Amino acid sequence: MDLNLRKAILSNISDNDQTQLQATIVDAVNGEEKMLPGLGVLFELIWTQSSEEEKQEMLDALEQGVKQATSS
Repeated sequence: MDLNLRKAILSNISDNDQTQLQATIVDAVNGEEKMLPGLGVLFELIWTQSSEEEKQEMLDALEQGVKQATSS
């Protein structure tokens, strides 16, 4: 069976508005494990639409977040 998870996730969220997309993000961040692949696809969309400057800002924020999470 050929399952393309990325396409399935995009299909499931294709009609979502900002409120629904935010709910998906919040659910994943709050520990809803089944939402994590969707969060990855959403991040991929953000990353591919971002300028180099925006990507650097995201990397800086991510690095800070990792440092804070691992120092606790």
